[in-house]
Amino acid sequence: MTISQIFNLANIVVIPFWLLMIFLPKWKITQKVMESYLPFVPLTLTYIYLFVISITPENAQALSNPQLTDIAKFFADEKAAATGWIHFLVMDLFVGRYIYLEGVKTGIWTFHSLALCLFAGPMGLLSHIFTYWISKKILGIGNTEESIITNPQ
Repeated sequence: MTISQIFNLANIVVIPFWLLMIFLPKWKITQKVMESYLPFVPLTLTYIYLFVISITPENAQALSNPQLTDIAKFFADEKAAATGWIHFLVMDLFVGRYIYLEGVKTGIWTFHSLALCLFAGPMGLLSHIFTYWISKKILGIGNTEESIITNPQ
């Protein structure tokens, strides 16, 4: 399988999970699937594979003391770019899963935060934090069970 095929497949693999969380959040199958860590296993293994094959002595040295120009050169390589992209896919999906599970637990609306997270993970997380805060503190919406956002352990 080529790097391009791996990249394309990884992009396709995450879509069902996002669709379930965004459009069918209360469906029992969605809840069961998203409670599991299994969706992350194939993507993480793919990431590890690409990471290993993209590391050269020069890349390892550049990554050990990162400078912006060195990182830009590193990601100019197709394998490194695919590795970085799959890193985004895994981490955004993980953050999306967190937002989804928080929404299920607290009853706070997550559609918009999940949609944002799909395309720009940190913005979706910030949206969820604001939505949670506004819903609980200003509007009094949501169940009484505390969220990890306001009650980290």
